[in-house]
Amino acid sequence: MRKLSLCIFFAGFAAGALRAQHSYTAEDVEDGARVYQANCFICHGPEGDQVPGVNFSRGQFLSVKSDEDLQRVILKGIPGTPMPAANFPEFMGFPVMAYVRSMSAPGQSTLPPGDAARGKLVFEGKGDCLSCHRVGARGSRLGPDLSSIGGLRRGVQLERALLDAAKASTDYRSVRVVTKDGKEYKGRLLNLDTFTVQLLDSGERLRSFSKADLREYSLITNSGMPSYRDKLNTQELADMVSYMASLKGTGTN
Repeated sequence: MRKLSLCIFFAGFAAGALRAQHSYTAEDVEDGARVYQANCFICHGPEGDQVPGVNFSRGQFLSVKSDEDLQRVILKGIPGTPMPAANFPEFMGFPVMAYVRSMSAPGQSTLPPGDAARGKLVFEGKGDCLSCHRVGARGSRLGPDLSSIGGLRRGVQLERALLDAAKASTDYRSVRVVTKDGKEYKGRLLNLDTFTVQLLDSGERLRSFSKADLREYSLITNSGMPSYRDKLNTQELADMVSYMASLKGTGTN
């Protein structure tokens, strides 16, 4: 398997042992997050704590003493262990290092500990999340399926999504179309090609349009995801993040 797994070589160093020898930007961290998501979380998980003795979110490493060490292991792997060499370009080693380092940065979460059972009640009730999202066999397909979100996103990422919803994910863009007879339709974009536009409308009906029959069409760049900053109190937010972090696919209902 040609996936970066960052396995085996971590445990024991406190976060202070890896304070940045290099500076990196928010863009570096964002770029590294995408590569980590595609290559690393399979073994390490979103929090970087799924390999015994390893915890990226706590800055725990075994044989890494500098940023250069970390980049070398990311790119070259460790012979004789499950940790393979990277299958992405060498210049991406720095952003991945930046993202891994950022996982142990202080002050990322603003919430107290949450309770997943209470969070499920908020998610399904006051939060009204099932009106757009699906968990297991329940909910809507208008937004991303969240059945396995806890295995894909860090708790702090879930927190930010709830508080600072803004730009739509490229995987779940919405589209607005207006037919030549003036009828308007909005929904989740399913396909946009040379000749057609397909969307899932608010009633979860598949609608397909020939571009020749449209007066106009446009992508909606703002997310339909509301901010819960003023809708839920701090403990409710913490509970909902805890519930979402618990969604790993298996046994979800």
